[in-house]
Amino acid sequence: MPMIPDETREKVLAATDIADLIGSYIEVKRNGSAYVALCPFHSERTPSFNINPVRQFYHCFGCGASGDAIKFIRDYENLPYSEAVKRLADRAGIPVIEEVYDPASERKRKHIARLKELHNALARYLNELLMKSPDCRHARDYMRGRGFGGEMAQRWLVGWMPDNAQVIFKWAKEKKFSGRELVDAGICALKNDRNPNAGLYLRFRNRLMFPIHNDYGDIIAFSGRQLIEDPNSGKYINSSQTLVFDKSRVVFGLDKAKRPIMKAKFALLCEGQIDAISCSEQGIENAIAPLGTAFTPQHAKLIGRYTKEVVLCYDSDAAGFKAADRAFAHLTAEKIAVRVVSMPPKQDPDSYIKEFGIEAFRQLLDDAKEFFEFKFAHEFKNSSLNTIQEKAELARKLADLAAHVGDKLTKDALVLQIATRLGLGAEELRNDVVRAEKKHKREHSYTLAREKKEAAQEEKVQATQLDRSVATLCQLALCHSEAQEWMCEQVESLYEALQQSYGGAILLKILSQRPNCDNPAAVQTFISKLAEGDQMAVRPMLSDPPAENPVLAAEQASSMLISSHLQKKEAALRARMADPAVQADPQLLLSMMQEAKDLKEMLGNMTNRAIR
Repeated sequence: MPMIPDETREKVLAATDIADLIGSYIEVKRNGSAYVALCPFHSERTPSFNINPVRQFYHCFGCGASGDAIKFIRDYENLPYSEAVKRLADRAGIPVIEEVYDPASERKRKHIARLKELHNALARYLNELLMKSPDCRHARDYMRGRGFGGEMAQRWLVGWMPDNAQVIFKWAKEKKFSGRELVDAGICALKNDRNPNAGLYLRFRNRLMFPIHNDYGDIIAFSGRQLIEDPNSGKYINSSQTLVFDKSRVVFGLDKAKRPIMKAKFALLCEGQIDAISCSEQGIENAIAPLGTAFTPQHAKLIGRYTKEVVLCYDSDAAGFKAADRAFAHLTAEKIAVRVVSMPPKQDPDSYIKEFGIEAFRQLLDDAKEFFEFKFAHEFKNSSLNTIQEKAELARKLADLAAHVGDKLTKDALVLQIATRLGLGAEELRNDVVRAEKKHKREHSYTLAREKKEAAQEEKVQATQLDRSVATLCQLALCHSEAQEWMCEQVESLYEALQQSYGGAILLKILSQRPNCDNPAAVQTFISKLAEGDQMAVRPMLSDPPAENPVLAAEQASSMLISSHLQKKEAALRARMADPAVQADPQLLLSMMQEAKDLKEMLGNMTNRAIR
């Protein structure tokens, strides 16, 4: 039966704010870092239904109902599991591709786990180089120059990437990580995309390396800081997008800051990771930062799990003001209150703390203004606003920002505040806000459609790769009942070879379910239950011409399959026998030589013979 992959379930849950979801069905109230409500699954007068937005689950202390967002929508709307996932996926703009459990999916899951393992191991190794290698004194000098010592490097697992790529290639070989895995992790790239044999190059060289964690604490990428100025390369470069890393959905430092954020009841959003680290090291542990990219709706949703207030601490230049406007738009859409720190010109949190001290910086945080108060102060300071045209232009800018506000009462209050401060008519300004809302809605719909299309293209399924002999056997098993019956009798002898062959799992499914070859509807029904990639591989073969002697054809294809399997097995065994460790163990070597001899005899017996 088709099922929804674990990766899709994880994506749907990650994109769903459970408090927001449940709040769309029943009335919920904030209670500290959690939410409470009257349980929808039993009758009660006092709220005992608790929603935890951090861990993304709910629990009723009255009736015991508990689960995640998928479980809630299943139980509340009485939907089957797949329908509940699809409902949430559609809400989040995530395509759902159902599949039957198959080796390709298992390989993908293992590959993701392997990439995380690689990142964690490499982070430890690079940190060790930074702490001990005589080749990176300049990196340690840079750290000291920024006021960071060894303890900070250990806490944040900061490392140094050597200039010599061979150091990393040697390390990867010793740890048994392949070149393909280094590329898939975004650490390396192919020198020539059209020629994989041309070799790899290291994306990060002679850089200070900051590990990037997801909010669960897994290292999934790196951000590398330039140590020697190079105008041809960015000061910071991040890992490329991979199976485990999407910078538009990751906030630097959130894994460490989420508990302090809940305790402080606000998040301090800085522009860069050095600023976030500086604040955290000085005791302001609720500091976080985006990863050298524009603040996104996904960032806002993620932060909204832990707090409903954000203090922006961006540079006081044109780029900083623009970034603050963008962050406000996405945060306020999630009903997150926004205040802004007024930073002195040419200062960032790191430089300000070093020059004036942490207490002076804390005072700046305490003095942070509500977003629109900050905007008024900035605009009144930098614009004369002497003419009605200037006031109208500013009103349109502010109306555009106010249109993002999710709470209607707050939005109405803002309209009156802007109109009063600028001496303009409230009704006219309200119309500007409505126009801006419609514009944002169109833009959002366009963006959602584009992202959905891109996601669908990324998820585009490829036909499952089939070994030639396996493909022949699949075709025979689906089109000829006598061949299918013969293969079912031989399945024990075929099993090991099929387990090690591309597409072998498909043939095993056919032989286990034995669809009626004489009934095309039965065969099509069976195929429709396969994973999409398997369907794409199998369906074309149904149009192949029928075999004159299906059983003989099955015997010949089976012989080829097993012969190929035995040859690979013998080659692997002889390679192991060449290992010096095996050579040094006479008893093991003798046992392996006997096994190789037996395999050779079996191969000889396979010549011109089918399995009997």
